Amino acid sequence: MELLQGRIRDYAWGSHTAIAELQGRPAPSDGPEAELWLGAHPGAPATVDRDGRPVSLTDLLVAEPEHWLGERLVGRFGTRLPFLLKVLAADAPLSLQAHPDAEQARTGHAADAGQVNYVDPYHKPELLVALSEFDALCGFRDPADSAAAIAAFGVPALEPVVAALRTGPAGLREAVRALLSWPAAERAGLVAAVLAGAVAGPASPDAALVRTLAAGYPADPGVVVALLLHRVRLSPGEGIWMPAGNLHAYLHGTGVEIMAASDNVLRGGLTPKRVDVDELLRVLRFEVLADPVVRPEPVAPGVLTWPVPVEDFALHHVTVSAGATGTRLTLPGPRVVLCRAGRLTVADGVGEVTLDAGQSAVGTAAGAALTLAGDGAAFVATCGLR
Repeated sequence: MELLQGRIRDYAWGSHTAIAELQGRPAPSDGPEAELWLGAHPGAPATVDRDGRPVSLTDLLVAEPEHWLGERLVGRFGTRLPFLLKVLAADAPLSLQAHPDAEQARTGHAADAGQVNYVDPYHKPELLVALSEFDALCGFRDPADSAAAIAAFGVPALEPVVAALRTGPAGLREAVRALLSWPAAERAGLVAAVLAGAVAGPASPDAALVRTLAAGYPADPGVVVALLLHRVRLSPGEGIWMPAGNLHAYLHGTGVEIMAASDNVLRGGLTPKRVDVDELLRVLRFEVLADPVVRPEPVAPGVLTWPVPVEDFALHHVTVSAGATGTRLTLPGPRVVLCRAGRLTVADGVGEVTLDAGQSAVGTAAGAALTLAGDGAAFVATCGLR
């Protein structure tokens, strides 16, 4: 194991306190800190020290793929780390978005010469585990509930959308298409009418959501599209699983996110950035998501995991108490460890590092079983191959 230096992304929706406090730095930070990337994606690769000089983890993998990844991972994923671990800290809503499946990503990237929609040829399923109370929109809810919510605002222009939703899941595509294709000159009026209905009507979670989103996006039909989705409030330790084609948006909170190492995002609103309606409609899965929440499962004393059906990644959380003998994990390499709290010593038979809260480490496939000792807690990211 050796220390890993992550990269902070300063997106405008980020927190000025959460990541700084996790890392023990002065808060508030000078600017927003939205994500801490701990991986080898070329968009913001983490680094390790080599003779006093930071070296990109991406470069190390390419130079010594079998040492870092092992023969099995190279055969399955090539000379790249298949997962990306992040700390995500949202003080404002992120865009409504979805991600392609593996085939859509591969063919989309090959056809997208300008890499407008597909910057990577890989899919991007995601798991987020809450570190704080976390609000999100995730997956289509029962269209009858969405129809009732929108109808309650009393906006005549939305009657065709309500009618489509009342036909059940078969009407979801038409409802989304109609909203995202709303004439640009009429969008501000639409959102204003919906907001007026939300303010004048009885208090409800849907009305509160409209008021929150319309304050930041007064001319964005994504404010109405958001009413088609589950509103999820996670307690610390609970997760949400976002497979391909799942429309979602983070609203507020801090969490640890693990995903396939891809940056493919197709946006659907709540953003000033480009929305490709046709491509988004092609990628979305218009089906009701019964329960997007993933609850942790114990796999050993002090060890939790969140099962997800992908080979690209797996996430574990380890709690170690002072005076205990430590926790030994037999997990496939390479491993990325993020110390969440306290102080931990992490060893893999090749190297040993001591981590304080907010610090991270990486170990190669050449390492043996992972041992964590001390007094604290950590997330451990690995591939999901069995």
